[in-house]
Amino acid sequence: METGDLEKTHKTPGNAVDLFPSPSEPGVPADTFSVLQMVDSLIDTAVNRDASDIHLEPREKGLRVRLRIDGVLRDLAFYSPEVMQLIVSRLKILAGMDIAERRLPQDGNIQVQAGEKSINIRLSTLPTIYGEKLVLRLLSSDKIIMPLEQLGFSEKNYKRYREFLTNAHGMILAVGPTGCGKTTTLYSTLHAINSPDKNIITVEDPVEYRLDGINQVQVNTKINFTFARTLRTILRQDPNIIMVGEIRDGETAEIATRAALTGHLLFSTLHTNDAPRAITRLLDMGVERYMLTSSLVGVLAQRLIRLNCRDCLETYFPGERELAFYEEKSGDKNIPSFKRGRGCEKCDFTGFKGRTAIHEVMSLDSEMRKLIMQFEDAEKIRNYAVSQGMQPMLQDGLNRAAEGLTTLKEVIRVAYTIF
Repeated sequence: METGDLEKTHKTPGNAVDLFPSPSEPGVPADTFSVLQMVDSLIDTAVNRDASDIHLEPREKGLRVRLRIDGVLRDLAFYSPEVMQLIVSRLKILAGMDIAERRLPQDGNIQVQAGEKSINIRLSTLPTIYGEKLVLRLLSSDKIIMPLEQLGFSEKNYKRYREFLTNAHGMILAVGPTGCGKTTTLYSTLHAINSPDKNIITVEDPVEYRLDGINQVQVNTKINFTFARTLRTILRQDPNIIMVGEIRDGETAEIATRAALTGHLLFSTLHTNDAPRAITRLLDMGVERYMLTSSLVGVLAQRLIRLNCRDCLETYFPGERELAFYEEKSGDKNIPSFKRGRGCEKCDFTGFKGRTAIHEVMSLDSEMRKLIMQFEDAEKIRNYAVSQGMQPMLQDGLNRAAEGLTTLKEVIRVAYTIF
């Protein structure tokens, strides 16, 4: 590798190596070669350990490095202050950033070939009192586009979600916090329904993965190329299906709603805790009730829970409080055989390896539309949806624990706090 190489397509060694290697290549300055190897090894280690993010956090005495694995941050390494700046500069160069700009946040992308895997890395910088904090989001094609039946749906929820996709027009929302898999769900959905007779256009910030046969547009707020402005233009492009990466403001919400009313099938995401609150969120943004009830097809809310490691699985008996919680929330007096991972080398002694989604799928019928028009709150809408067969997300999680896929503690950690 040439020391002056500024290409964004970057190759890592393919195997995790020592994070503090010794320089050995003749003709290359020792500190330069070391930092090249460190960055290569850092990325490769993250890929091999199935990390979703790399956090580089400046501290008073150096750089703390952590990996987010299965949704949980874990310490990896600590670098000296001298090495810290070299690593930060190298990553900014690879991402095409201004290495001299340390006062303002920046965003960039790096294409990485790690072994046989093609990884897109989204890099974000944030100035702190000790230097620039960097977060690298690792996006792999085999994890961002999956068959719908592999997204963790229960049989009931899968059937309800597939029914959404039979609509020729209307708005379908995926909701939840950052990092809950909404983009994966929508990308996988578009991939599943794409065909030569459909014109599918997406507007994203940023485009996280390139979808074959789909027209993808990336917004640029620096030149006022916003979600709302882009969406207006897309409507003149004769689309059948539109995906808006996120509804962030009232203007985008209104245009998206109108698009769904005028013969387009529109997908988007919102940051809300559960499915019923998506309705109140859109109303708070200024969407008219009659427009919302006429356009919204349904809402999918989701979270990601960690799966028990299959290599060290054992049966366990939960504590009294957990059992009481399970009986109260599930309504099941028959205690199932709960499982957990004991902890082994393959799961880094955490007892968990991999994640899956839990969902609640809410469809709108005529009665729910009446409730919305009557200014009923999210709780009454939720109660009605449950009475019509919507399975709450917590219940979906408890079912996974009963099946031995995860633990009760994990379900409580992820799903119970949302209410």
